[in-house]
Amino acid sequence: MSLFHAIILAIVEGVTEFLPISSTGHMVLAAALLKVQETEFVKNYEIIIQLGAIFSIVFLYWKKVLQSKIIWKQLLVAFIPAAVIGLVFFKVIKGFLIGNEYVTLSALFIGGILLIALELVYKEKDHHVDNVEKISLKTAFFIGVFQAISVIPGVSRAAATIAGGLIFGVKRKQAVEFSFLLAVPTMFAATALDLVKSNFSFTPNEILILVIGSVVSFLVAIAAVKFLLYFIQNHTFIPFAIYRILLAIIFWLIVLK
Repeated sequence: MSLFHAIILAIVEGVTEFLPISSTGHMVLAAALLKVQETEFVKNYEIIIQLGAIFSIVFLYWKKVLQSKIIWKQLLVAFIPAAVIGLVFFKVIKGFLIGNEYVTLSALFIGGILLIALELVYKEKDHHVDNVEKISLKTAFFIGVFQAISVIPGVSRAAATIAGGLIFGVKRKQAVEFSFLLAVPTMFAATALDLVKSNFSFTPNEILILVIGSVVSFLVAIAAVKFLLYFIQNHTFIPFAIYRILLAIIFWLIVLK
C-alpha cells in the first residue's frame, strides 16, 4: 500500500466513521477500487487509523466526559457487548468479515432498508431522553447490543448505536452524541486488541503510514462530526439510508459484475 492509498483511505475513514454509512465498509470498498491488496498490514491499517477519528471526539467532548462520572458508567455498560463479541469472534471478524466485499455490500443494502423503516415509524416525543447523562444503564446496555452487530463490515457502528438509541427512547441529537462518545472506548479497545494480536510487528515505513493516516482521519473526522450535528437539526437519516442502498447496488453492478 502506497502513502497515496493510505491518505485516501484515511480521508474515507474520517468522513464515514461517525456517519451511519459504515466506515469499515467504505474502506473495504475504497481499497477494492484502488486495487489495494488486502494484506495483513492493510487490515491492521483499516482498524488502527480509526484511532485518529476517535481522537476527534476526545478533542471535541473532553470537557463533558471529564465533568461527568455518570457518562462513564453508561459507556462502560454499553461497551461490554461489543467487547465480548470482539474477543470471542476476533479470528472470524479479522479473517472472514473484514475485507469481504460481498458481506459489506449486503450489510450496506439491508442496513439502509432497516434505517428507512425505522425513520418511517420513529416519532420523537417529549418524554424521550434529552440528555446523554439521563440515559439509563439498561438503555445503555441495549444500545451496546446494537453496537455489537456492527462487527459485520457494512452495518455501521454509528448507524447501529444511533438506531438503538432511537428505538429505546433517546432523542435524535442525544442518540448521536452517545454514539460519538461510545466510539471512544470501543475503538480504543479494538485497536489495542489488534495491536496485541499483531505483536506490534510493523516496519518503520508502516509505522509512518499509520501515523500519517491517523492524523488525516483525525482532522477530517472533526469536520464530519460538526456536519452531522448540524444536519440532524432539520433532517432525518433517510438520505444516508438511500445513499447506502444506492452505493451497494452500484458497486455490485459495476465493480463486482
